[in-house]
Amino acid sequence: MITKIGPLKSYPLVTRHPGNPVLAASHVPYPTALVFNAGVTKFQGKYVMVFRNDYGSLAEQTIEPHETTDLGLAYSDDGIHWNVQPRPCFRLHDGEIIRAYDPRLTVLDGRCYMCFAVDTKHGIRGGVAVTDDFENFEILSLSTPDLRNMVLFPERVGGQYVRLERPFTVYSRGGIDRFDMWISRSPDLRYWGDSELLLAVEQVPFANDKIGPAAPPVKTDKGWLTTFHAVDLDPERGKNGWEPSWKKRYTAGIMLLDLDNPSRIVGMSRTPLLAPEASYETDGGFRNDVIFPGGMILEDSGEVKIYYGAADTVECLATAHVDDLVQACLEPQEA
Repeated sequence: MITKIGPLKSYPLVTRHPGNPVLAASHVPYPTALVFNAGVTKFQGKYVMVFRNDYGSLAEQTIEPHETTDLGLAYSDDGIHWNVQPRPCFRLHDGEIIRAYDPRLTVLDGRCYMCFAVDTKHGIRGGVAVTDDFENFEILSLSTPDLRNMVLFPERVGGQYVRLERPFTVYSRGGIDRFDMWISRSPDLRYWGDSELLLAVEQVPFANDKIGPAAPPVKTDKGWLTTFHAVDLDPERGKNGWEPSWKKRYTAGIMLLDLDNPSRIVGMSRTPLLAPEASYETDGGFRNDVIFPGGMILEDSGEVKIYYGAADTVECLATAHVDDLVQACLEPQEA
């Protein structure tokens, strides 16, 4: 029996950019149909965006993984107006690998690391790569199936690299979507272990289906400010995008993790940070009612830029002050 979540609203002190979407298929100078779920960071003096580019026609998109996906690259001086480069920057495809997608960027020790998902003929794997120029990528690790939505912390904690991840625990969670957020550590970014459950679906009042990491964490004096995605399912939702029936809604949550022990949650907002409300999130998209943050930048002014995919179709921007986001975690609203 699924308990329905009901209407949800975004945190009132988060502001959507009036020029949304900040990146759409019309901005890309090569074949594309959908541009979303980008990783965004500041690197070498510029804003950098690596975006998921699904370039097959909408009619060709299917529920099964398809080969028509690569990763595009864009630069910006202000984090709002983007200059898309003339060709994609990353693609994986061979006899086993079908596609790489959903990039997440973290600057760590002066280099840019990219986590990404990989569809293969034998399951979904999570990858970690590093680049200095977004032309040459060294793949450091690929997980076993099934794992995705991985994000790296921007510095080592206790001498170890740390990442958040979402494994697909099907059998142990009753054969249904009950996917939770885990935390793992590594001495070298290649070999990962020391894994712990960080946050479970049942701990999030606005999720009844699955949760997982979203944008890589940012450091504040109160803790690691961390977004996550939360999914609620309603069997009565009808046609809500390209599929005959799209029954899920994706929202963004926010929590604060301990600086020295990020497996400890200091606080979490019991209501969403972002819920689908704007027209480009709720109508006319590939999958409506989807918000998925992939990048979060803390500016010197205290402004936090939150980049998110909307309706699996376009890339958008929302902003808030870091003090307000921390406060939302430490003094949660009533659910």
